Amino acid sequence: MKKIIALCLLLGFVPTAWAAGYAYTIRATELKAKPYSDAQTLATLAPRSKVEVLTRQAGWTQVKSVSFSGWVKMLSLQLESNAQSKRGDSGLGSLFNVAATGKSGSTVTTGVRGLSEEQLKNAQPDAKALQAAKRNAASKQDAQRFAAEGKLEAQSVDYMSGGQ
Repeated sequence: MKKIIALCLLLGFVPTAWAAGYAYTIRATELKAKPYSDAQTLATLAPRSKVEVLTRQAGWTQVKSVSFSGWVKMLSLQLESNAQSKRGDSGLGSLFNVAATGKSGSTVTTGVRGLSEEQLKNAQPDAKALQAAKRNAASKQDAQRFAAEGKLEAQSVDYMSGGQ
């Protein structure tokens, strides 16, 4: 019982680690009234706008700019370098990394922020990781059986032309 109480207390403090500090928008970013894609847009923040990070909820971050307070998508922010190592997603936090998409209550997972330019330049092939990924791939028959069990129907999707 003590372990359960300790875990609950620990998880209660996890959001605090994501709060406080400053970040910059990495692109033009809509500032929303609530943490939903279909919420009212209060303003559009220009790229490289400095904001104060107040709190985080799923894939959304509540921020305060010079003129407004509201919510932005987590992936639109770059934490200040001194804050990133302390407040970035890792381990336990990434398990709960889902974003509410709107009033419907549906959720989507958010991806990692990506690789740095240096990591991309120094990337090396990993034959073991490729083989592990191939072992985890589903066969066409397994995928069809899974789709049938879920009453899913095949849909044809045209490729986009290279000019778009």
